[in-house]
Amino acid sequence: MLKHGDIWKAIDQLATDHGLTPSGLARRAGLDPTTFNKSKRITREGKPRWPSTESLAKILEATGSSLDTFTAYITGHRGRRAARIPVLGYAQAGNRGFFDDAGYPVGTGWDEIAFPDLKDPHAFALEVSGDSMEPVYREGDVIVVSPAAQIRRGDRVVLKTKGGEVMAKQLVRQTAHRIDLQSLNPRHPDRGFTLEDVAWMARIVWASQ
Repeated sequence: MLKHGDIWKAIDQLATDHGLTPSGLARRAGLDPTTFNKSKRITREGKPRWPSTESLAKILEATGSSLDTFTAYITGHRGRRAARIPVLGYAQAGNRGFFDDAGYPVGTGWDEIAFPDLKDPHAFALEVSGDSMEPVYREGDVIVVSPAAQIRRGDRVVLKTKGGEVMAKQLVRQTAHRIDLQSLNPRHPDRGFTLEDVAWMARIVWASQ
């Protein structure tokens, strides 16, 4: 998942790789020179302050960098080989023909995105639509899912029922007979399933936000 410190480290590294200080990067992007100062990364109340999506877009444009490049800085994979992983609209994920019984992407109709190699040949991405996952994930966000990743209590997961319903929620509990999930959007109900009703479940390992 995206972490506050990783975002700021990525900005610092982007500046360094272009021979700039964080202030110089801000100036090149047409921003206030203090935008990326370390003193502005934490509020007076001690809470993390995140850079705006507008400021990130401007520094990428100013340096001629792609979102894939910035993602590699965030994940620490800069300089490592990027893989191509299949991506599908979230609304389509419940349709037949896109996943096998193990939850691996199959068939046609998938697009592709570049992403640092997860060492999981079955990793895939879903583009969020609608508001059912707000405020954690919003429409247009892309979530990367790894069927090979170990799942623990508290992880955010994508689950597909044998009836074809697909959902992204937080794992509350998994026993030998049941899976309980908490909704990411408090306006939507929590869900629980017996294992017999679950086709597959996989962990969300990254999200663009």
